[in-house]
Amino acid sequence: MPRRKPTPSTQSSSKAPKLLSGGNPQIEKADGPEAVEAYLNAMPEWKQRVGRALDEVISRALPDVRKAVRWNTPFYGWPLDGKSSRVNWVVAFHCISRYVKVSFFRGSSLIPPPPESSKMKDVRYLHIHESDTIDEAQLLDWVRQAAKLESEHLF
Repeated sequence: MPRRKPTPSTQSSSKAPKLLSGGNPQIEKADGPEAVEAYLNAMPEWKQRVGRALDEVISRALPDVRKAVRWNTPFYGWPLDGKSSRVNWVVAFHCISRYVKVSFFRGSSLIPPPPESSKMKDVRYLHIHESDTIDEAQLLDWVRQAAKLESEHLF
């Protein structure tokens, strides 16, 4: 009888996640801090340092933040009605070849807006390169502004 190839659910969890284009980890869609931690652990080289700093700043800015991985990207937000599984996402980040891209979904309304534009009208990005120093105060302010904008938008 031919041997069957193991499915992803039966493969050993000790196997390192595949790195996609730009060094972005391929992490299964999942909710919770464990999924984001798996993503952070799989980030390559200097990008892991940036990812951990981003996770820490976002978690500090939004102490009750909900975390998840969607489309091989960590997302941060909170429940739409305070308790359901539907989450209002505020910020996410993703590995690109030369930088980590931080996405603010209502970034065009932030003051000042993050520096990078998007094809989507409301979205703005912050690109963090290996040699960049993260402006923690600005990042905290943007995350808090974004959270406030989203909560005002909902109610």
